[in-house]
Amino acid sequence: MPPTKITVRSDGPLRVEGEVELVDMEGRPYGLGGRPAIALCRCGHSGNKPFCDGSHKTHGFQDKQQARDLPPPQQKVATTDEHR
Repeated sequence: MPPTKITVRSDGPLRVEGEVELVDMEGRPYGLGGRPAIALCRCGHSGNKPFCDGSHKTHGFQDKQQARDLPPPQQKVATTDEHR
């Protein structure tokens, strides 16, 4: 099975393709109805969050995206309390 692919769409949603489980804060799964792809809202205006409903088009959401590398994660410094 191919890996899950997430595409960040300029001025639009996150498109998620492939096998994925989407759960709420309590760990309850969203029923995705067997869809092979879903779109997740990035603009915050969707009436069907976390899913995109196209509201970004009428609210002027703009965010051009181009792939880039993240810096390496910072090393956590252990404190004396963590060693107890």
